[in-house]
Parts: sequence; C-alpha cells; structure tokens
Amino acid sequence: MSRERINVHRLQDLVRMHREGIGFRKIARLLKMSPNTERKYRRALEPTGLLEGEPAEIVPLEKLKDVVEGQLPEKPPPQQTSSVAEWRPQIEKMYKRIQSPTAIYDRLRLEGDGFEGSLSAIKRMCARIKAERGPRPEDVVIRVETAPGDVAQVDFGYVGRLFDPSTGRVRKAYAFVMVLGFSRLMYADIVFDQKADTWLSLHVDAFEYFGGVPGTIVPDNLKAAVVRCYFGLKNRPELNRSYRELARTYDFKVDPTPPYAPEKKGKVESAVKYVKNNFFGPRDLEDIQEARQKLGPWLDSIANQRVHGTTGKVPREHFEAEEQNTLIDLPPQRWTPVVWKQAKVHQDCHIEFERKLYSVPFRLIGQSVWVRACGSTIDILHDNERCATHDRRGPRRTTREAHLPEGRRDFRHRTREYWQDRADDISPVVGDYIREIFEGDDAFSPLRSVQAIVTYLEQYPVNRAEGACRRARAYGNYTYQGIKEILLEGIDLEPAVPKAVYVHGKLTEPRFARKAGAPLDHDEVNDERS
Repeated sequence: MSRERINVHRLQDLVRMHREGIGFRKIARLLKMSPNTERKYRRALEPTGLLEGEPAEIVPLEKLKDVVEGQLPEKPPPQQTSSVAEWRPQIEKMYKRIQSPTAIYDRLRLEGDGFEGSLSAIKRMCARIKAERGPRPEDVVIRVETAPGDVAQVDFGYVGRLFDPSTGRVRKAYAFVMVLGFSRLMYADIVFDQKADTWLSLHVDAFEYFGGVPGTIVPDNLKAAVVRCYFGLKNRPELNRSYRELARTYDFKVDPTPPYAPEKKGKVESAVKYVKNNFFGPRDLEDIQEARQKLGPWLDSIANQRVHGTTGKVPREHFEAEEQNTLIDLPPQRWTPVVWKQAKVHQDCHIEFERKLYSVPFRLIGQSVWVRACGSTIDILHDNERCATHDRRGPRRTTREAHLPEGRRDFRHRTREYWQDRADDISPVVGDYIREIFEGDDAFSPLRSVQAIVTYLEQYPVNRAEGACRRARAYGNYTYQGIKEILLEGIDLEPAVPKAVYVHGKLTEPRFARKAGAPLDHDEVNDERS
C-alpha cells in the first residue's frame, strides 16, 4: 500500500512558509515531516508557481488537491491480486450470513476443493468486502435519550465466589444492578442465584431504594434459567407470568432486550462493569455478609456521588433535582414475591416444585398445571381454577387424603399402629383380632392382609364385624379370605359359637396328643394295634 498523503491544510502552511523564505529543513521541522517528504511536495508544487507570491494570500484547498493528485498520483500496491480472489463469490455469500473470517476459513479449508489460502488472506478479503459494501443502516448506533423517570435497565454480573454462611460452602456470587437511564442513579446487591423469586425480590428492593418506580424496565435475556429466552421467540411463560404480576402491582412496563444484543442496554452493562472494577476489583472479599456491608456505603458515597462520564453530573444530585418526582409512587403495602411455574402431575398424584412434592386430585394425572407460590402458600391451578392449596413450609412430601382415589388412599399408611387404631375404632373385639394377627409371626409382616381385613370389616355393622372375628378366632382363621367367606355366607349371624380351641400362633392344649403327665391306658394301646 502507498504511504498516506499529508493533510491539504499542511500544504497551505508549506506554501506560505516558502513564500516567507523559510529554509527547507526548518519547514520540515515545523510541519513535523521528514525532509524527503518536504522535498517531494516542494518539487510537485514548483512547476505550478504556487510557491511564489504573497504570504498572506491563501491558496484554495481544491487547487492544491488537484495539483497534488496530478503531479503525485497514487501508486498501486505491489500485490494487486488476492490469493483468495477466485473464492470471492463464496466468501461474499458466507460473509452475508456470518461475519466471521475464521468460520469462513475453516469451511473453505475443509470443504473447498483446491483451497490453499491463509486465514490472513480471508481476513483481508472480508475487510475489503466490508469497505466496498459501506455502512448499513443496522450498523448505525442510535443513542436513545430517556426522559426522567422513564426507563431503568437491569442485569446480573458474575463477581466471583463468596462464602455462604447459610450453607457453609463457597458459592458463585452475582451482582444485581439496576440503573436509571436518565440520572444514572444505581442500585446494586449481591446474591447466590438468579431464581425467579430472587429476581423479583431484587426489583422490589431497588424500587424502595429509589423511592419510586420507573415507567419501563429493560431486563436482559440472561443466561440463567430464570430469564433466558423468556421474552424471545421461544417464549417460556414462567417468568413472563410472574413478571406480569409484579409489573401490574407496581404499574411499570417490561421492554426486554433481544437475545444476543447487549449493546441495546449499554447503561447497565457499563454499570455492571463499574461495580466489578471499582468495588470488587481492589477488595479481597471472601464472605457475602462482609461484601454486602461494604456495598451499601460504596453505593451512597462513591458510585452515586461521582461525576458520571456521560452525563457530566453527579447521579444522586441529578436524580433528586430532575427525576425523583417523576417516578411512579410505591404501593401502600410491600409486595410479596409471587412465582409462577408450570408442572406436570406425576402418576402418584403429586407435582414437583422447588424440590418438594405436593398432591393434587388424581383425575389430573398426566396433565399440566400451574403452580403459584406466594409467601408460605402454594396454590395449584388447572384451567384457571384452583384445585389444591399447600403450605410451602411443610415437609418434602405433602399429601391430602382427599386427592387420592377412595378405596386406595388408606394403603399409603404402612405402620402397625395406624391399622390397630383403625381396628379399635370399629370395635375392641376387632382390635384384639388384628393384634393377634400381628403377633402371630415374628418374621413375616402381615400388613397387607391386615389392610384388606380392616377395610373390608369397616363396610359392615359392628355386630357383624365382631361376630366374624369371633368365629374366625374360634377356628384359627386369620386370613382375609376367611373373614370374607364368613360374612358373605352369614355364618357370623349364627347364635352358637364353638369353644375356641386355637389361638393364632399358640396351642392352648395338645389336640392330637395326651398331656405329658397323663397315665397310659394299655387297653387303648392294644385296641389301636389290633
């Protein structure tokens, strides 16, 4: 490439100095050019007579430019043809889709038959294509001026790892930043996650710090699961629904930035970078409590009291003078964060939310429901109708008996005490019968048999249940099938009950042998032998 030409205004000074009779070397020193450059332009101007005349007479710029271009035409670069010129049509086609010389080079060297160009040649070709194409409308940066109280931008930024006293572990920490677009007043906090309830609570804290609500909030499509792609084409409605409820309560609008377009929220991008560099940069912070204790004074004394580089004003003073009175008033009562989430009903009639299980009516198995978590309460809705309510502070699994199918809900109880109490509620006779079943075998658990017997006896009047148990005990029958046959055949209604000869698991007396102390009758022995 040829050397860059000197500015035409400097040529006017060169002509004036020559007319004043100043020496060649001094002219080169005063104009900060080499003697060779001064000689080149002097020799180009001498034939035209422009170096002679009155010093006060200024030579027009257009005339000097025409003389220089005529006397000193630009030399062509030593290499006219690019080494990848034959591939230019393919490069232009790919450059329209993705402006990445490396990606274009990788494809050509992998798929281009006979391609031997270098990455540098591809970069030069892409730069030439871009220069020839010129700036496009979408390349132009439009700086948006926001009115007082109109816009606030929010974003998260990773700030390292801090100790979490609640878990006793070192965790990834994030700085939440909200900055007002007009005054640049900033609010910041440090958290360990980007969950929906955290995201919403931080908004409320920021509004209370400002003492009002801006008209529009511009969030980012964050990489975290809470926000990412919630406002794009692949819209997931969880945060959208939660954010809508917050926006309606505080009367603001949500205007999310498009995915992969951080330049459209440059104010908060700069604020996050400022928090990282100015607050976290010079400090060795290890504990989140220590970081939060120092962050507040830093916000009030440094961040919001500095002269902002763009506005040229102090954010706090600018805010109090022109923006504070334009914010929307806070609601009378502080908003309790509400989180919406879609969940599917599992085969066991439960849905999962925040690693806990909550029951819903069994008729909804396999269907999708909405979970609305507000404070300590969980509401589950189907077709916009509430079908279940649970305590959010309960155990990991919360089950309502009414949600399970009748006739099967009792089988979830697997303790001996529960079924003995159920039997005692029918009758003490039934309770004694069930205890004998439990005590009849010290190795085998008869729980399933007891469940079937108790639930079956509950369908009959007390007198029939007692009669069935007495007859079954008299004959040593401790099975569900035996109880069922007694009741179906009506044997329990017979007035005479034989003397009990057998207790489940025990022999009250030998049934087929004499007692050990009884004398042996020889006649009976002989009769048996004959």
